[in-house]
Amino acid sequence: MAAMTQTVMAVLVQVWNLVRVTLVVPLLRLAIFLSLATTVMILVEKVFAGIVSLVVKIFSLKPEKRYRWEPMRPDLETGNLAYPMVLIQIPMYNEKEVYKLSIGAACCLDWPSDRMIIQVLDDSTDLTVKDLVKLECENWKSKGVNITYEVRNNRQGYKAGALKEGMKHDYVQECDYVAIFDADFQPESDFLMRTIPFLVYNPDIALVQARWKFVNADECMMTRIQEMSLNYHFKIEQEAGSSTFAFFGFNGTAGVWRIKAIDNAGGWKDRTTVEDMDLAVRAGLEGWKFVYVGDVHVKSELPSTFKAYRNQQHRWSCGPANLLKKMAMEIMKNEKVSIWKKFHMLYSFFFLGKIVIQTATFIFYCVVIPVSVLVPEVEIPQWGVVYIPTLITVCIILGTPSSIHLVIFWLLFQNVMSLHRIKAALTGLLDAGRVNEWIVTEKLGNAHKPKSTDQFKDSSNTQPLINKPKTTQTNIWQRYYFSEIWVGLFLLSCGCFDIATRRQGYFIYLILQGIAFLIAGFGYVGTYVPGS
Repeated sequence: MAAMTQTVMAVLVQVWNLVRVTLVVPLLRLAIFLSLATTVMILVEKVFAGIVSLVVKIFSLKPEKRYRWEPMRPDLETGNLAYPMVLIQIPMYNEKEVYKLSIGAACCLDWPSDRMIIQVLDDSTDLTVKDLVKLECENWKSKGVNITYEVRNNRQGYKAGALKEGMKHDYVQECDYVAIFDADFQPESDFLMRTIPFLVYNPDIALVQARWKFVNADECMMTRIQEMSLNYHFKIEQEAGSSTFAFFGFNGTAGVWRIKAIDNAGGWKDRTTVEDMDLAVRAGLEGWKFVYVGDVHVKSELPSTFKAYRNQQHRWSCGPANLLKKMAMEIMKNEKVSIWKKFHMLYSFFFLGKIVIQTATFIFYCVVIPVSVLVPEVEIPQWGVVYIPTLITVCIILGTPSSIHLVIFWLLFQNVMSLHRIKAALTGLLDAGRVNEWIVTEKLGNAHKPKSTDQFKDSSNTQPLINKPKTTQTNIWQRYYFSEIWVGLFLLSCGCFDIATRRQGYFIYLILQGIAFLIAGFGYVGTYVPGS
């Protein structure tokens, strides 16, 4: 019996050696080559964007210097008619914790009340929340604010459908521009005064995008890590896109559009879950310019539960990939913009920024590197494992220098999220599964509650009126994330194998990354809310 067992084991070893040499090794070498090539491409893109943003900062090339900008003032003869008519759209869906904040901030904008219409687009299915939002609008209306409360009979098209429906009302025909704020966004009172002049004095500008500022960045480690990534996005990526090709992706909120440009681009479309990016790409192909104004900050809330963050990242990763699939040929055939702008859209904006960076991260750091430990015939050059990833990380972390001590945690968490992002990106490219799934990001609202009584004109109107949901029981499939757990166990196994064989020396990274996956898989990331 023992002899037979030894014979079977010997045969299995021979088969494995044959498969490894003839199949695994060539495929792994190809994967290493592609992974190294994509990391170099990502590094070049990061360095280019960093140089552009650095030049803008050193030479103070602010938008006010590149475009005409003059402060808005009432005319002696026409009075407030010198101010253009502005529509403020606030789409919301069951925003029980934050609905008063966005409405209150919008109603306190420094702009003539007769030249501004605030439109609350409420798609709420919770009748209690719906009544409270309507009551809030009526309260502000009784104070002389020009605010309307609009509802639909269905949620078709989700946010895009609500925005599109909102534009159909007769009073919108009076407006020249539309500012959009999600329910948890709180613009400063001078928001319109600082953004509208770009549109008034520059007829070729379609969009003015402000920067997000996060009120709950210090709530937990996960929100700190999100802040680091989003600060890089705004400070570096959006700045570079605005300064070079006058194009970038609209962030869906905290921006002002020229209504004529929206109509010219075909209006809001709900064919993907990134209606904001869809509109921006179509407007860009029509030749319109975009301006990012980094000095204008709009307060908002980061998702602080892991479940909410995963849902948000699914939408942000799946939507762009699906949009690329639907618009690639349209971009290539476009004759209204230069070939360089089309190249920027296809290569830098979509291929690298939305596809490669989502897939290469997981494949290289969570598949190729650990598998190479198991295959002695394959080695990854040190510059590809250490130097280039370090340079990419440095480029990103410079967006938030105050959090540089968290860089290791940021790196490990990004690799954990890469699993979710690659699944979402593939879903979008294949147009399958959850491709059109839209789950509104949960806002807890705690960090948004004003600490002083003078934040708004009526501070009593900024407190949520309904309590937190009661604790509910969740089963094991909802409480734990098994894909993260399995990847974590795989990485830990490879790390232990590396220790036993003393081959590559990757065990420190593999064990730390494996532990990070397990921590996320068991739900010990972010703020825990019972029933969430």
